[in-house]
Amino acid sequence: MNKVTPFLMFQNRNAEEAMNFYTSLIEDSAITNIVRYGANESGDEGTVMQATFTLKGQEFMCIDSNVKHQFDFTPSFSIFLTCDTEEELETIYEKLNEGGQALMPLGDYGFSKKFGWLNDRYGVSWQLNLPK
Repeated sequence: MNKVTPFLMFQNRNAEEAMNFYTSLIEDSAITNIVRYGANESGDEGTVMQATFTLKGQEFMCIDSNVKHQFDFTPSFSIFLTCDTEEELETIYEKLNEGGQALMPLGDYGFSKKFGWLNDRYGVSWQLNLPK
């Protein structure tokens, strides 16, 4: 086994938009590769056939699905961010929550200084934590 990589499947043709958004929010992050569908291929021309990006060194893969599935993202799998400052946590939470849905609003739940859990506008679930 070489490595384990989280994989995100976007059903609304917004994988590239999501990657750009995530890498703009989190320092030391970048889109590392994008392969797009060409003319007469199984996906819509120009959409993401396969891409990789990193968030703070953690590699992710993603695609634009050309098939509509009966499932989408679920909060049972989430991206967990450990933040360094309260300001960083609040800023990232606010931006991820724009057009999204708060599952646990920012607060003190007893296990950290501050914590929040949300689904972003793409349906991806995030937990943001400021340790004690």
